[in-house]
Amino acid sequence: MDASCARPAAGPPSQLSQRVSQPPQVPQQASRPSEQASHPPQSQQDAPLPKRPEVTELRLSAFKSHRNAVFPLGPLSLFRGGSGSGKSNALQGYEVLARLAGGDTLEEALAPVADGPSACVPEQARPDAQGRRGFRIGCTVTGPAGPVRLDVAVQAEPVLRVVGERLTGCGETLLSTALRDPGLRTVEAVWHTAGAVPVTRAPLPDDRLGTSLLPLRVAGKTAGQRMVLDAAEQVVVALRSVYPCDPRPELMRMPAAARDGMLRGACDNVAAVLGRTRHECVIRHGLLVAAAGAGCRGSVEGLTVEELDGGFVRAVLARKAGATTPLERLADGELRYLAHCLVLLTGPGVLAVDQAAEVLPALQTLTVLADGLDRCLDERQARELVGLAARMCERGHIRLVGTVRGAVAEEAARAAGASVVDLGT
Repeated sequence: MDASCARPAAGPPSQLSQRVSQPPQVPQQASRPSEQASHPPQSQQDAPLPKRPEVTELRLSAFKSHRNAVFPLGPLSLFRGGSGSGKSNALQGYEVLARLAGGDTLEEALAPVADGPSACVPEQARPDAQGRRGFRIGCTVTGPAGPVRLDVAVQAEPVLRVVGERLTGCGETLLSTALRDPGLRTVEAVWHTAGAVPVTRAPLPDDRLGTSLLPLRVAGKTAGQRMVLDAAEQVVVALRSVYPCDPRPELMRMPAAARDGMLRGACDNVAAVLGRTRHECVIRHGLLVAAAGAGCRGSVEGLTVEELDGGFVRAVLARKAGATTPLERLADGELRYLAHCLVLLTGPGVLAVDQAAEVLPALQTLTVLADGLDRCLDERQARELVGLAARMCERGHIRLVGTVRGAVAEEAARAAGASVVDLGT
C-alpha cells in the first residue's frame, strides 16, 4: 500500500489517495457494452486534490441504453449526440445517485423516471432464474479524502431494492452491502473499523443508500472508522449539491408569487427570483443584464419586475427610452437562455437545492444538470451561454453537466476547454 494511505493509530483520519474496487454484481447479465469506456488523462490523475468534493467520474455499468460506460467529468462537461444516443440517460443516472445521497428512498429517487424503475434496466438484460432484473450505477468523488468510488446495484424486478453497494478508497473496501435473505427488507452491511474488530456488521434498509446512513451508524472512534466517515461525507456532500435545471418557457410566462424566491428547476418562478436578486448583488445583476443583452433581440437596459394584484409579480426587460417588454412576450429560446444565465450567475443561495447544511458553503460545489442546454437556442445564444458557463465553472464554485445537440454549442465548449462526450447518432 502507498505510504500516503497508511492509517495512523490515533489522531486525525488519514487521506484517501487511491481507488480500488469492482462494481457489485446485480442479478442480471446480458449484452456487450454500448459505449466505449474512457478514462481521465494522466495529467488529470496527477492533479492536486480539490478542496471541495467533486464528482469526477460517472459510471453507468448497466443503466438504460448504457452498458459498461465510464464518463470522466470536468468543471464543464457536455454530452453530445443525436436523438436516442443516451445523452439524457446519462444525466438521469447522475440525478438518481444524487437523490439517493440526499436521503431519498429508491422509490422517491426513481420517481422522475418515465415508466418507473423497470425503464432503468437495459433492454437486452434477461431475468435470472428467479425473474430478477436490475441496473448498476456509480461514480467517483474526488476531494480532501482522495478519490472515493461508490457503486450501487439495484434490483428493479420483481421487487425494487438495493442488492449491493460498495464504497472504496485508499485500497480499502470501506463499506459493502449484500442481499442475503430475499425474504427480509434489509441488506447485510459490513464497514471498515480497523480496531480490535477489523469490520462491523449490521443490517441496513434495502431501499436507501447505505453510504448516506453511515454518519448515523459509525462512531468514529478508530482511524478506520474516521476514514469511513470522511469518505462517506465526501460522497454525500458532492452528490447532494446537485440542481437539475430544465426551464419550461410556458411556465416562465406565468406571474409568480412575490415571496417565492428560491428558483425551482423548471424556472417557473423566475419573476419572483428576479424581484429578489436585483437588489441583493448589483454586480451579478449587472452581469445578468449584460448576458440578456447578448442573447435577446433588441437593446436590454435592465431586468426588473412589475407588481400585480394578489401579491404576484411579472418580470420585464427594460428597453431604451423607458420602454419595457414583459417576459411572456419573449420567444422560447430567449426564456431558456435567460433562465440558464440566471442559474449560472446566482448559486445555491438562490436556487432550490438541498445542500449539506452541516458543511460550510465554501467547501461545497454546486453541480447544475442541464438536459438540453442548447434546446430552442439560436447559434448566438448557444455560443454566449456556453461561454458564460465556462467562465463561471472556471471559478470552482459551480460545475455543469449538460447535453447539447448543436454543433455551435459543441465548438464553443471545446474552444473553452470543456469536456465533450460524443455519443454519436
